[in-house]
Amino acid sequence: MQALVLREKGQPLHYGEWPDPEPGSGEVVVELKAAALNHRDVFITQGLYPGIETPIILGSDGAGLLNGREVVLNPSIGWGPDPDIQARSYRILGLPDPGTFAQKVALPETQIYDKPAHLSWEEAAALPLAGLTAYRALFTKGQVEPGQKVLISGVGGGVALFAFQFALAAGAEVYVTSGSEEKLARARDMGAAGGVNYKNPDWGKVLQSEAGAFQLVIDSAGGEGFKTLLKLCAPAARLVTYGGTQGAVPKFLPQHIFWKQLSILGTSMGNDREFADMLKLVADRQIHPVVDSTYTLEQGAAAFERMDQGLQFGKIVLQIPG
Repeated sequence: MQALVLREKGQPLHYGEWPDPEPGSGEVVVELKAAALNHRDVFITQGLYPGIETPIILGSDGAGLLNGREVVLNPSIGWGPDPDIQARSYRILGLPDPGTFAQKVALPETQIYDKPAHLSWEEAAALPLAGLTAYRALFTKGQVEPGQKVLISGVGGGVALFAFQFALAAGAEVYVTSGSEEKLARARDMGAAGGVNYKNPDWGKVLQSEAGAFQLVIDSAGGEGFKTLLKLCAPAARLVTYGGTQGAVPKFLPQHIFWKQLSILGTSMGNDREFADMLKLVADRQIHPVVDSTYTLEQGAAAFERMDQGLQFGKIVLQIPG
């Protein structure tokens, strides 16, 4: 089969022939039609992820055919019996297991779900990892309710954009942040009540003036802006964090947390029930994942470069040759 392989950390991905996967006990082989990138894939190529072993086929997101059945893959493998926390043996498709940047992939049959019928192959491939993470952050941890004011940071990234779409579907009043005026404008066109550019030193004050306080904040950045998000929280609000792209949070006043009775909640990926519920929401509300751009599998290096530059609004998708 043809595959996109990371041979060594820090080296360009290699496109070429690779042995077909051999399914283990309880596994099936899916013929992939499309796969999608995540920042996780870029971080692995840069050596910024634990437990990297090469050579490896990366890729967590994918959709394709299993004996003629149109399916989407759940990359969250071996979550375990406790819905609140993943087991020690939990893993994500694409490392350590070979992933979806190939014509075929082997994975447990339990992780195969019917593709929502209204989605194209590219849209379906865009959905799994980011959609699952967003669903758990927004519903399981965030407990979003209709009419609540929700703030989502970094709109344009895959998880943030799904959280935005899901929050709108849940009837929330959604505001966003971005470092791009173009991305803010696109979010407004999609239904955002407002937004602010976090490159503005006074972005917190601007947003507070525009929207007031928020019952729910979804963040993936951390860093310097985290304490501003705390200030923007309404009393008894929830702040859910699923990433730390801006690194450590500098000192902030704990009074912003305890006096307002805030809840700070961490989340990562999600369990199998949440994946099924996420697919049902997408199907019932006819939600279409936003596809930023498509590349052929052979053009994978260019797709990785676009993601590394942070240019995307939505998911970057690889079309898999038949």
